[in-house]
Amino acid sequence: MKLYVGNLAFSATDGDLREIFSQYGTVTDASILMDRTSGRSRGFGFVTMSGHEEGLAAIEGLNGQEIGGRRLTVNEARPMEERAPRSGGGGGGYGGPRRGGGGGRDDRRGPRRDY
Repeated sequence: MKLYVGNLAFSATDGDLREIFSQYGTVTDASILMDRTSGRSRGFGFVTMSGHEEGLAAIEGLNGQEIGGRRLTVNEARPMEERAPRSGGGGGGYGGPRRGGGGGRDDRRGPRRDY
């Protein structure tokens, strides 16, 4: 059973999660999500317990418990929702000519002619 664990202390590690949840059964995976830019914890993670009953016991025992000065939120993880693709993703933007002669609005050489 996969569990969502929220409101974690930013100093918590994957090992801390594994240790805390192992009181309720076998932990097959424990991971805290990290911010790509800063490298800091995002304050939540996921724990996978080997059995459904163990997962329910961990929810019952740890949800609302204070660990590391914060009250944990523990519940069954929901499947990841499908998101629309992100728009944009590069190019010249609004502030200046595009690199590589892309023929943008601010390109001083005029429009690009491909015909």
